[in-house]
Amino acid sequence: MNTFQQHPIVYVISDSVGETAELVIKAAASQFGNTNIEVRRIPYVEDEATINEVVDIAKDVGAMIAFTLVVPEVKAHLLATAERKQVEVVDIMGPILDKLTHLLQLQPKYKPGLVYRLDEEYFRKVEAIEFAVKYDDGRDPRGILSADIVLIGVSRTSKTPLSQYLAHKGLKVANVPIVPELEPPEELFRITSDKCIGLYIRPEKLHDIRSERLKSLGLKKEANYASMERINNELAYSEKIMEKIGCSIIDVSYKAVEETANMISNHFTQ
Repeated sequence: MNTFQQHPIVYVISDSVGETAELVIKAAASQFGNTNIEVRRIPYVEDEATINEVVDIAKDVGAMIAFTLVVPEVKAHLLATAERKQVEVVDIMGPILDKLTHLLQLQPKYKPGLVYRLDEEYFRKVEAIEFAVKYDDGRDPRGILSADIVLIGVSRTSKTPLSQYLAHKGLKVANVPIVPELEPPEELFRITSDKCIGLYIRPEKLHDIRSERLKSLGLKKEANYASMERINNELAYSEKIMEKIGCSIIDVSYKAVEETANMISNHFTQ
């Protein structure tokens, strides 16, 4: 009985962390019951010397090699070396890359670790969404200092949906309502003006939006919240605050949330 049969080992060679290949090996091994296969990862392999060493070890102990190498030259060296040493080798990524190349009519980027960069992007997005919820509507002014972007404006200028939309782009956004009866948080005046965006809306448009809002709540549209006098006072006060901060101002009167969000994200990511 050879060494492989007594203690089966699979070496996973990867130009990233090797987790994908390990999961595939374990999933396949589970079809054979308790095989006691040991998976040994060799991550971040980029040089021929490491490949040569692993192939030699695999030959000595009767192991198999599975790999997720996307750089063609590195992959070719492993395949040639394994064939010469008569070591069993399995390409985990190659077949699916070939099929997708045909299906998509595109060439792969051949860059290691892209899936993990995507994972980092995903977690950054989740963190940004949680941030937007936590620091929505000025509920905790401490978020102003750690935000990537701070949105300010009167009620019904789409601060919350904008914050969430931008969060899905990985940007941490805090938003603060500007109300004449309340002093703005002092943190607003401690950040740089280019970090803050003022949202302006035309009085007549705001009147229409607030009237519809009152109607949906079963309230009379004549309420002070939607009166033109109240709206003009709020807008005048908000413009005064925006001028004091020195921030950029966007007129959101007739813009979709997506349009405004793209304007803001382009400004902060260019």
